[in-house]
Amino acid sequence: MCGITGYIGTDPTGRIVHEGLQNLEYRGYDSAGIALAGGGSLSVHKTGGEVGDLPVPSREDGTRGIGHTRWSTHGEPTRENAHPHTDCTGDVAVVHNGIIENYAALADELRADHVFHSDTDTEVVPHLIETHLADGVSLLTAVQRTTERLTGSYALAITAAGHDGIVVARSDSPLLLGHGDTGTFVASDATAFIEHTNRVTYLRNGDIAHLTETEWTVYNDGARVSRDIEALDWSADAAGKSGYDHYMLKEIHEQPRALRQAISGRISDLGTDVTLDMELSTETLQNVAELQIVACGTSYHAGLYAKELLETHADLPVTVHVASEYELRGGRSPKDTLVVAITQSGETADTLAALRSAAQKGAPTLALTNTLGSTVTREADDALFIRAGPEIGVAATKTFVSQVATAALLTMHIGRARNAISTSDAAALRDAIRDLPGAVQQVLDQAPEIASIAREYADSDAFFYVGRRAGRPVALESALKLKEISYDHAEGFSAGELKHGPLALVTDNTPVVAVLTEYAAPERTANNVKEVQSRGADVIGLASDAGTARHADVTITLPACGPLEPVVANVALQLFAYHIANEKGRPIDKPRNLAKSVTVE
Repeated sequence: MCGITGYIGTDPTGRIVHEGLQNLEYRGYDSAGIALAGGGSLSVHKTGGEVGDLPVPSREDGTRGIGHTRWSTHGEPTRENAHPHTDCTGDVAVVHNGIIENYAALADELRADHVFHSDTDTEVVPHLIETHLADGVSLLTAVQRTTERLTGSYALAITAAGHDGIVVARSDSPLLLGHGDTGTFVASDATAFIEHTNRVTYLRNGDIAHLTETEWTVYNDGARVSRDIEALDWSADAAGKSGYDHYMLKEIHEQPRALRQAISGRISDLGTDVTLDMELSTETLQNVAELQIVACGTSYHAGLYAKELLETHADLPVTVHVASEYELRGGRSPKDTLVVAITQSGETADTLAALRSAAQKGAPTLALTNTLGSTVTREADDALFIRAGPEIGVAATKTFVSQVATAALLTMHIGRARNAISTSDAAALRDAIRDLPGAVQQVLDQAPEIASIAREYADSDAFFYVGRRAGRPVALESALKLKEISYDHAEGFSAGELKHGPLALVTDNTPVVAVLTEYAAPERTANNVKEVQSRGADVIGLASDAGTARHADVTITLPACGPLEPVVANVALQLFAYHIANEKGRPIDKPRNLAKSVTVE
């Protein structure tokens, strides 16, 4: 949530910071601002609108700058609440991601001597820095003293007139440095500066860094520390639109490549061996009595699919928990419970809190994520990467299919370790994984037909998605995609639950989307299709089998893909959601009230 960017160096600072904000706008687009410092002065430019409404500052405005694009938590999206926030003198500028939990107490303390102009929690930070600078200390020391007073999560970037460089600080909110030929960058996401450099340093909790035009120095708990420089394995082109109208559409079409990346080098061509480069021992996997998955949103739906795979093929009881509700309860032994955190960004606050809770009680932990260097990879006992590449669209697409494909690989790995998966089941799952990129491409080749179906139903009152077994998480995920980007009412249900209440909502203008694929109990779901058709609703069916497809009013034909065929259906329904939203003229890459990475609880 929210995006931070900054730069200090010899290139035109205002332009670079502005471009960084444009690259980060998917992280928040309620309001935006830039602060530039140099020559003993500070200039601040803010807007209550989007980054495009913010003028590009001229080169003369400063040699170092920070910027912010906001997803509102405290205060409405107005110019006054936009970052950067300044102190009473107008010499200190601060941008912030996260939430300062004790801001109210700090503000009450400061109000006797300081004037506040916003409704945000952030504004206490520049005023605290102001009080310390009045003692004659450096900006670095003032920030160090200030962070000692803060409770909550934060990524901070600060610059001040008359003080050297930029100071940044991190606690439970992502922040990284970029090392270019002409200067140093700071951002909440490497997307901000990837066209300038792929060399990055991930800051850790408690780190405070001082950036100047010639060097960067990191401190933790007052002591200077060393942090590595790593090379990202993706380019500026990977983070662009590549000629597509929207990031989401581009990323839908990138799924065959993302899946090939997820699979590459991990599965044998002939046998059923899986190589996952994991450190969790075979003994640990053999002794696990239960696997618990914690996740949010789309990752939660991937977890539900993983449960289906693991319980079917690895003979392992699995529970899936909404991370914000998770607590390791009951008489089970934590050491016999493997907790798997699924998170695209590796920074999802609720998922990290659940992971930490499990780890504190002694449970072994595994992260399934897309992001190297993220917090979850450092805090979990082990990490398994989905290798989807950068995903800019707020509505997740390629990360969902890559999470499920990686979960299928994990299922084979655990099944083999526990001697629970038969050779025939392992071979069938291997073939499905290997065939998945091609099957997805066949669906993408049907994009014009799917777009036509979407236009036909774009004016419906609501949409209901149904499925069984692995079809259920796909129904939930596909409904989520439609509501996220089209703002239409959409709900996903277990197909058998329709008659226990939801059927009351069905009319002749509420199409029902039915996952009739293999591995989704299609014949049983067909009975539920007849129930809604008898109430006048059209049924849009997704199936590979012509016999099953006959039950639907409109059919999207899928290639067969065994236990991963419902994933293929999901790709078709991503296109369905996209084209409905596009038909309505929605801002697909900037859905209202949403942001890509949810780093607050």
